[in-house]
Amino acid sequence: MPNSLDIQLQNQSTSAEIYAYVTGISLQQHAGSRVIIKSDGQSLYFPANPPKILQPLAEDCAIPLGAPGGPPVTVRCPQMAGGRIWFSRDAKLTFLLNPGGPPGAALVEPSVLNPTDANAGVDFTFAEFTLNSHQLFANISYVDFVSRLPIALSLQDGACIQHVSGMAADGMARLCDGLREQAGRDGRPWEKLIVPDKKGGPSPLRVLSPTHGGAAGANFSGYYEPLVEEVWQKYHETRGTARLKINTQAAPGVVEGAVNDKGELVVGGEVFGKPNTADILGCNSGPFTTGPSPTRNAIIPRLAAGFLRSSLADHAEHPSPPETHYRRDPTNHYARLLHEVNLDGKGYAFAYDDVQPDGGADRSGKVNSGDPKLFVVTVGGGNAYAGDTMPV
Repeated sequence: MPNSLDIQLQNQSTSAEIYAYVTGISLQQHAGSRVIIKSDGQSLYFPANPPKILQPLAEDCAIPLGAPGGPPVTVRCPQMAGGRIWFSRDAKLTFLLNPGGPPGAALVEPSVLNPTDANAGVDFTFAEFTLNSHQLFANISYVDFVSRLPIALSLQDGACIQHVSGMAADGMARLCDGLREQAGRDGRPWEKLIVPDKKGGPSPLRVLSPTHGGAAGANFSGYYEPLVEEVWQKYHETRGTARLKINTQAAPGVVEGAVNDKGELVVGGEVFGKPNTADILGCNSGPFTTGPSPTRNAIIPRLAAGFLRSSLADHAEHPSPPETHYRRDPTNHYARLLHEVNLDGKGYAFAYDDVQPDGGADRSGKVNSGDPKLFVVTVGGGNAYAGDTMPV
């Protein structure tokens, strides 16, 4: 892997005022420090520790992308972990600094959950990536929210091209229509996840994940509990009709499980209590809290995904294929609809959306390569397409 990679950023929106920002943790120079690429797309800014909280950046880090459909802007990115490529439309983003431990400052990133955040009314989005000595790994993420500013990824590795289509320009409008229709069908507050544009724009600003439904007044408490009860009955060791099998896709291999008379789901020797709706939506609390056991940590993503996709009640072997996902209620209709409105059906809709059967087609919206030749990130949804070709 090279020490740096040129990334092409292209504006395919309808606005001439699109800004990009690239942030991450440096893996080389000032290793472990927060690094931000400056507005020239080449120079690096390592923020110094500020004297107090919520201090502005000392450098201009907004990279203008120029007119819609114009030539891409090339950004030279060093090796970094926890990287994000941010985009905003018609306004710049505000990043702030807090005092951090060695070796540098802590970055306060834009928030969609804090109504007092300076970016709360800004139309923004981001893609996630890691560039290290082994590979480039990138994905489009909907784990927290969906922006009306779509992103697509294209990665060329020799003769091979990986492409993640994202949504067309009207993708979020279609998502909102689907959430409203679903709310009408089941009476759950799916439509409350839709965040209006308080500046008076004709379309909603963004859609929050149900994990963060509380921030929008969308209460899903009790939603998944009937499914949990059904799963517990199905896999009860004496009264059930099946035995659960989970392929950990790791050293433990395929492990089996059942619910004992104590009401515990025991899989591969690991004991799991009943998850509640918040546990299932977030995938990281209650029985899905990871710990020191490698076996448990390999089971959790597959078990959590089975609950969130509502496939555990109908299929005993997991991970199960995509055609088994979201086929019954209760289920995560936010995730279901996101996969439907993305042109190729791909995208991280929840934390473990990369869980898939061995040899199965990826649904998570990722690209990766140990020898990347060309990486293009397109924003705006114009000319969005499905298929393995590079944008032109």
